[in-house]
Amino acid sequence: MSMDAASESLADARPLRMRITAAAESAVRAGHPWIFSESIREQNRDGQAGELAVIYDRNDRFLAIGLYDPFSPLRVRVLQTRKPAPIDAAWWQRRLLEASARRDGLFDSQTTGYRCINGESDGWPGLVLDRYGDVLVLKLYTAAWLPRIRELSGLFLEYFQKTAGCRSLVLRLSRNIQQAASERWQAMDGQLLAGLPTPETVVFLETGLRLEANVVRGQKTGFFLDQRENRRRVEQLSAGRKVLNAFSFSGAFSLYAARGGAVSVLDMDISAHALAAAQRNFALNRDIRAVCECQHETLQADVFDWLAENHDRKFDLIILDPPSLAKRESERSGAIQAYERLAGLGIRHLAEGGLLVAASCSAHVSAEEFFSAVRSAAGRSQRQYRELSTTGHAPDHPALFPEASYLKCIYLQF
Repeated sequence: MSMDAASESLADARPLRMRITAAAESAVRAGHPWIFSESIREQNRDGQAGELAVIYDRNDRFLAIGLYDPFSPLRVRVLQTRKPAPIDAAWWQRRLLEASARRDGLFDSQTTGYRCINGESDGWPGLVLDRYGDVLVLKLYTAAWLPRIRELSGLFLEYFQKTAGCRSLVLRLSRNIQQAASERWQAMDGQLLAGLPTPETVVFLETGLRLEANVVRGQKTGFFLDQRENRRRVEQLSAGRKVLNAFSFSGAFSLYAARGGAVSVLDMDISAHALAAAQRNFALNRDIRAVCECQHETLQADVFDWLAENHDRKFDLIILDPPSLAKRESERSGAIQAYERLAGLGIRHLAEGGLLVAASCSAHVSAEEFFSAVRSAAGRSQRQYRELSTTGHAPDHPALFPEASYLKCIYLQF
């Protein structure tokens, strides 16, 4: 079935109605945007991916309306609560304008890479929209959006063409929906949805720095936009320092450190592909004097192993920003231990007066659990230290319910 035909079929079916458990009712009333399959008590018929499911409470009053996904245990993603409303073109337009208004004044012409829509926290559950220069990247985490994607892609490109000069819209799909997307909707990860053809790798600006994003095959939507504010902070702390950027990916933290006056930066990552991207990003910014003067080195290595085996090399600033160490709840305990071990290894390589910047993107590890792990490692080091600050989500990445909160970072000076 094509995406256009699937969209038309959604309008033909009689309304999908359901009732949920008392606990789920309370969660929805409190603003939680998810309804799981085990919470559904009654359902009048089988539902199709992407159709609207109307939820009624135990007194047969309207509770919510959301997108139905029969392929996921997360069965309904809530769009509207309290009062019923037609989910039509005007409704989508208003929701887009609301998300855009939240970002008014955040960025100037020196930043052309940022998040335009951050899923549930912007009222678009399971959908992320990022801008990289004149390219938009739409990332879907549920098949519920696929039957509506033509309608929405037109809306997105038209709006951001007018407001930001965007000319292309690329589709990215989470791994769990790629097969269904291909077989049922002929939608492929990395395909051009609308607008002009675009190269696989595009260059955008972040506070005046030029950076690459692989919008077709790269991780997430092509880059990690969520660490922008921490990169800015690192720039302010880097003057005269020797910097280690562990789990460096494409070297963005290092570029900020270099522009901030770092003497040298070492990008360390297990991926040769990531390190090559870091070298290209430095080359893109060689016209900036501080970047040109900073000694830039790359090293392909397992960070845990290298830190444990190479005791002599010291740094004045170490950034530890690993990939998620807990992708599911069952991995939470092991991840906390790994974060503590990693911080301890990093502290051994800090020179006197050095700074540790430790971050976590594991949603299953809470901020307090992560900060406690890093503080524990600092305490066990038997070195005097002071905590400078902790940070969370950037303003273009709002997190308005617990499961959406994943990013945390802590700054310590020894």
